[in-house]
Amino acid sequence: MNKKPKSKKVPIESAPQMQVSTGFWLAKSEPDVYGISDLKRDKRTLWEGVRNYQARNFMRAMQKGDRVLFYHSNADPSGVAGVATVSALAQPDPLQFDKRSEFFDAAATKEQPRWSAVELAYETEFARVISLEELRSVKALSTLLILQRGNRLSVTPIQPAEFRAICALA
Repeated sequence: MNKKPKSKKVPIESAPQMQVSTGFWLAKSEPDVYGISDLKRDKRTLWEGVRNYQARNFMRAMQKGDRVLFYHSNADPSGVAGVATVSALAQPDPLQFDKRSEFFDAAATKEQPRWSAVELAYETEFARVISLEELRSVKALSTLLILQRGNRLSVTPIQPAEFRAICALA
């Protein structure tokens, strides 16, 4: 007699992600915290400290080789400053375990991490920042999530055509 095995409940944090990679993303950072010039200097960085579940899920959907527009937020001007590439898949964000970090999460454990980080590699810095105002003026970018009212996510998917349009502006 075959018994059906009991299904294990999988915590939401470790459940497989439904999001599918578009192959193109936009990641925001304040340039005085970590800008495109820092990535150029370092060659690679772990994109850590993201503490929004939707942005975390987007990072978990990223694939090695995906291209990422590097956006400077809270800058003058705010806008796209360059391009990076996903060089390593999402992994547990080490800052969630560091009690000295502002990104420490007491509920996160090594067995059940809550937060993820991807590794980004420098690809190119644009000759100029493509400003938020300029992005808003391009009809082909009207659905870009960063341009939508109330969107404050630090990581968002973008469509291939949007990526190409922004790179053409540079």
